Amino acid sequence: MRIGDLAAVSGVTARTLRFYEQAGLLPAPPRTAGGYRDFPEQAVQLLAFIRDAQGAGLSLAEIRSVLALRDAGASPCAHVTALVDRHLEDIDRRLAELEATKAVLRTLAERAAATDPADCTDAEVCRILTGANSMRGR
Repeated sequence: MRIGDLAAVSGVTARTLRFYEQAGLLPAPPRTAGGYRDFPEQAVQLLAFIRDAQGAGLSLAEIRSVLALRDAGASPCAHVTALVDRHLEDIDRRLAELEATKAVLRTLAERAAATDPADCTDAEVCRILTGANSMRGR
């Protein structure tokens, strides 16, 4: 099927298809006598997999590694499990960082509510933010 047809069926643009081909996610299809790409029907399922993997947070490099394992005849399940576990750990770490930032911001909001701008001095840049970094250890 031509690139425009695949784009319509898969819901991705022809430009994205060319990018995926260049990035090694989509194998280079054979060409017609006129030089047009002639994608096989399996490309639709491959694009659905790529979209699902991206939706799960996998990078294009990680998706390429899964496809490489599969193309080599190996089951990518253990690799995918490791990728998923790594992504979960990263999300847990980022959530903890966000919770710490939220706590600091709450403290700063309380400080801001209690601060009278008339009490600020020219020597200070901003009394509300002074010492914000030291709050992270709390």
